Amino acid sequence: MALKRAPIVVVGGGAAGLYTSLKLLEAGAAVTLVSSTPFAQTASYWAQGGLAAATAADDSPQLHVADTVRAGRGAVRQSAAEVLAEEAPARLTELIERGVNFDRESDGRLALALEGGHSRRRIVHGEGSATGRLLVGFLAQLLRQSEGLCVLERSRAIGLLSGEGRCCGVVLEDRRELPAAAVILACGGAAALWQRTTNPPGSIGLGLALALRVGAVLADLELMQFHPTAISGIPGLEGFLISEAVRGEGAKLLRRDGERFVDELAPRDEVAKAIWQVLEEEGEGAVRLDMREVPPQRFPNLFAALRQAGVDPAREPVPVAPAAHYTIGGVRTDLWGRTSVPGLYAVGECGCTGLHGANRLASNSLSECFVFGARAAQATAEEAVPPPHRYKPVLAEPAELAPPQATRARLWRAAGILRTASALRELADDRLALVRLIGRAALLRQESRGAHQRLDFPQTDPEKDLHHLCVDGEKGFYWETWE
Repeated sequence: MALKRAPIVVVGGGAAGLYTSLKLLEAGAAVTLVSSTPFAQTASYWAQGGLAAATAADDSPQLHVADTVRAGRGAVRQSAAEVLAEEAPARLTELIERGVNFDRESDGRLALALEGGHSRRRIVHGEGSATGRLLVGFLAQLLRQSEGLCVLERSRAIGLLSGEGRCCGVVLEDRRELPAAAVILACGGAAALWQRTTNPPGSIGLGLALALRVGAVLADLELMQFHPTAISGIPGLEGFLISEAVRGEGAKLLRRDGERFVDELAPRDEVAKAIWQVLEEEGEGAVRLDMREVPPQRFPNLFAALRQAGVDPAREPVPVAPAAHYTIGGVRTDLWGRTSVPGLYAVGECGCTGLHGANRLASNSLSECFVFGARAAQATAEEAVPPPHRYKPVLAEPAELAPPQATRARLWRAAGILRTASALRELADDRLALVRLIGRAALLRQESRGAHQRLDFPQTDPEKDLHHLCVDGEKGFYWETWE
């Protein structure tokens, strides 16, 4: 293995990309980290959720698995949930030992939050609702002090190199080619393809599109999770999410008349659907999130941002509505980040292990970055080989680099929280291949399950339990069950 001659390329500067790069460097690899934006503009940087890890005396990995499976609506890959729950505490301990200052109680114990779908307090936060900012900043500082790393910020990958049946590098926007022993995609999801989203503009599914073009299998594309409580109607904060940890500390969701209408700590799919139904009944653009009983010191950054925008959550409810938030599907991988294409790996939101089933359990995603990032780094370091002498660039289409506003509006309208066949068919002639596949996948899943709700198929089909809808360029769509 000649890792120094042919470095590993990691695409993505969020938590998954930064941490995977760190673990690769510690394994002796040379790493080129490509990020289309500065690290402070990634989706991970803005993540308000925390890390889910069973560390309390009344908690266990088994309970964490049970909560994950329950939230995932009959589609969770059991082995992936077990890996996450069993290894998350060790990854959390590692981060603490490296020097991450997570929030603590006055007696020094970790402050454990409760979020929707969890049966125990097991969510660890940093600086209240600024966990992502804390982690991305900390990991970026560690990496900049490391040897063997080349960081290319503001450099977008627009293609992959393919040769001898392998993925063997990356093509940058300036047409530079970076041959590599392996490529790890950690470039996030596709939630910014929807018109209303909590994600930064770069979350357009480019990693999924590039993987598909070199022959990788994608899975569960119909499953987009909508965050229930994203700010609506406040200039400057449109789409800014309010973590469900706030609901875990007592915030209430209210109708126009001030009445509660849902269990605020139910899994996200249930809460988002309930809010959407109220919005349609009342003909308004938002419901009210009453945070007046929430201690401001628990979420100082959130309260400060709202007050700066002219809303004081200690005195008045905050207008919120669902928004596209997390891509449950992605590039199909095993439990070590391997895709169906040799030399190509995927971690974080870009990948799809089956961990989240049909509805992601809150705060499992940051834990996923660290648990499966460590695993992908180990597998890559062990398996990487020098690139072949001959290879060819496989490039994205121009529309995949800058999705039209019409596409974003169409996706929000046709593939939003409540879907119908007639609306989904509108996506069949979209300019983006990924959008066409999303629409086709949503048509093929003729049931309602978790993040996928069909008005014309309102029941869950038990025959589709544990089934994942896969697609590649050769076979088209097909169903799989995963061990």
